[in-house]
Amino acid sequence: MTYTTLISATELQAQIDSGAPLMVFDCSFDLMQPAAGARQYGESHIPGAVYADLNNHLSAKHGAPGAGGTVTAQEADKPASGGRHPLPSRERFAMWLSSVGFANHMQAVVYDRQGANYCGRLWWMLKWAGHDAVAVLDGGLQDWQAAGGPVQSGEEPAHFQSNFELGQPLRRLATASDVLAALHSPQQNVIDARAGARYRGEVEPLDPVAGHIPGALNRPFTENIGSDGRFKPAATLRAEFDTLLAGRDPATVVHQCGSGVSAVPNLLAMEVAGLGSTALFAGSWSEWCADPARPVEKG
Repeated sequence: MTYTTLISATELQAQIDSGAPLMVFDCSFDLMQPAAGARQYGESHIPGAVYADLNNHLSAKHGAPGAGGTVTAQEADKPASGGRHPLPSRERFAMWLSSVGFANHMQAVVYDRQGANYCGRLWWMLKWAGHDAVAVLDGGLQDWQAAGGPVQSGEEPAHFQSNFELGQPLRRLATASDVLAALHSPQQNVIDARAGARYRGEVEPLDPVAGHIPGALNRPFTENIGSDGRFKPAATLRAEFDTLLAGRDPATVVHQCGSGVSAVPNLLAMEVAGLGSTALFAGSWSEWCADPARPVEKG
């Protein structure tokens, strides 16, 4: 069975027990303490899990080694988005997947300890790379442990190199130019996943300009998670997004946040709710506000 949105701790354990081709990724991270995620992984993780670091593996790095093959180093190292956490090129991402032994026939399961804030990034990137068999562990490591799942500490043995092959993107990446061109058009509805105070421009702890993209709707990504630490039921999510959109076409939605990371739980929640696939503006507010020519709204 292929999992493409969420997977429960019980379902993951069954996949492991069955010997199905599978790779688990721990994406734990802390924006304010970038080294904390790796420490958390070292202290406890699902046995066999590969650590995926937001800064080092899931964001573009300049000056990385040459790609070889038919893709030049310059092409491979050109970021696919702007912002504080620019997406690496699809080619660079595929190289990293190959380096950790991930292959096209595998099911990927991603998790973190932060309410799906960071693991959603890898979920979306695998879809963008053409790989549909990826699911977020609902409830994260906490739910895994509560269900009796084992954990271990320390490093994991290295995997043999694989040859992950890119497919056609399964999710749409929107650029700042795309968003600007469709501003105020009924064919685009931006959903901002940041906390309300940041959206309204009352505070801005990370970026040089406070406010939001004109016309954007606000849904903090934390609203997708219930009191049990899991995503809310599909019917609840559906009702909440229907209320937010107020008759707007779900297919027109473009998700953003501060740097394209915490927007993904909203995107995933819409899919869980049965509202279809929507776009991600990966550069998000950090890219948008870097150009003073782009309009800003407050309140």
